[in-house]
Amino acid sequence: MRLATVPPPDGKGLHVGIVWSRFNEDIVRELLTACDKQLVELGVDAADIDVVSVPGALEIPLALQAMALERRGFASRRYDALIALGAVVRGETYHFEIVANESARGILDVQLETGVPIANGVLTSNTEEQARARAPVKGAESARVAVEMANTLKAVSG
Repeated sequence: MRLATVPPPDGKGLHVGIVWSRFNEDIVRELLTACDKQLVELGVDAADIDVVSVPGALEIPLALQAMALERRGFASRRYDALIALGAVVRGETYHFEIVANESARGILDVQLETGVPIANGVLTSNTEEQARARAPVKGAESARVAVEMANTLKAVSG
């Protein structure tokens, strides 16, 4: 068995799309800022990062699908990776579970159906304080995952 080594993340030449949810906007903007900063630090040209906002986490998969399929105004861009950013904070009703589970499932479905890697940076937390504490870390982590997966798929596909 040959075990492939993981190369250092290199974003040079990659086109990345980000979809972020405006629900819990202050928290998600922290995710977005950390993600964008990390992408640039990894070598992704700022001009090669497209950002789209949607109302909430349940709307993220549809926007990702449009970008992955290069539809609805994105036809001139081929994305090497996409990133989903959002914050779902537990409330007093069952709605939290529905939004958290279904947005994650939708993101996974788009990734598997289109073959475009998607980093899932949708936070699911019990409190706003937890979400705020995790946002900068999760935003940067999502950028690293997107770059690594884009490069992994390029290496696997030849």
